[in-house]
Amino acid sequence: MVMLAALPAVGQDSLRTVPAVAGDGIYSLLRNNGYSPSRHYNAFIKENKDLLTDGELLKVGVVYKLPDTTMATKAKVYGTFDTAIFGEDFASIDSLSTTLKGSVYYLVSGHGGPDPGATETYKGKLIAEDEYAYDITLRLARELLSHGAEVYLIIQDKNDGIRDAKVLDLDSDEVAYPNKTIPLGHLARLKQRTKAINTLYKKHLGKYQRLIVTHVDSRSEGTNIDVFFYYHEKSKSGKRLAESIRNTFTKKYARFQPNRGYQGTFGPRNLYLIRKTLPPMAYIEVGNIKNKKDQRRILDPDNRQALAKWISEGILLDFEKRNRTNTP
Repeated sequence: MVMLAALPAVGQDSLRTVPAVAGDGIYSLLRNNGYSPSRHYNAFIKENKDLLTDGELLKVGVVYKLPDTTMATKAKVYGTFDTAIFGEDFASIDSLSTTLKGSVYYLVSGHGGPDPGATETYKGKLIAEDEYAYDITLRLARELLSHGAEVYLIIQDKNDGIRDAKVLDLDSDEVAYPNKTIPLGHLARLKQRTKAINTLYKKHLGKYQRLIVTHVDSRSEGTNIDVFFYYHEKSKSGKRLAESIRNTFTKKYARFQPNRGYQGTFGPRNLYLIRKTLPPMAYIEVGNIKNKKDQRRILDPDNRQALAKWISEGILLDFEKRNRTNTP
């Protein structure tokens, strides 16, 4: 596909523009013009919202504004959340709405510290579940903050930040909220993060609170899976949250992969974090780290950004349903 060069800016304060051609999506248009989709997707949406169909689709021949890259990137504190944890390139967040104002989200990326979770070798390098689950979780946190939510990262790595790379280097310096060493024992780790979540939940009683747990699955190499969603069998609110995210994925697959369809599992599970944590929650498995097709979903930074974006859209849908039904 031949890309048309971006038109030069007319003045110092003007934004660059570029016409969309057949086959363009926002991700490809940004990347082909030297922009990181992870960093600039929301800024592009904000600049061009009146020129997009269904909120995110380009129209062939329409000229779009490219984001301003001259603005300084500065970390900002959102309540108790310091965006410096996203890394220098992602610390600046475009405010898209205040839709989630008054809501509280606890985000847990699977494993961490002494436990890397599922591992696999990719092109001679070791890749691990905890690094990819954490990267998706950071991206999700950034999306939720852009809509006015209060966000808590239960697992944190002070020096990784969001990484636009396929191979994410392993380390073991993650900590549990607020800054506790993650223990080696499996049950001890689960109890530690459960205690952190439940303590914060009690602190915020009366607010709309939800929990999102993100993992990467490990199955046989030949098993290609779609994104899975689980919830507590007795939690109507948790089921609604998981269902809202699942429905968002179903619609996205129908739009972007119409010949494939979405067949991810959706149902209750009896896992420790699902049973023991207080907020209604959705437990998400984003793919099989050993499967080559699933690796494309997990390793490609644009795909990790899309996963975070789609999850956040499902969360917004769940919150809007809550407003319509007046249920907690």
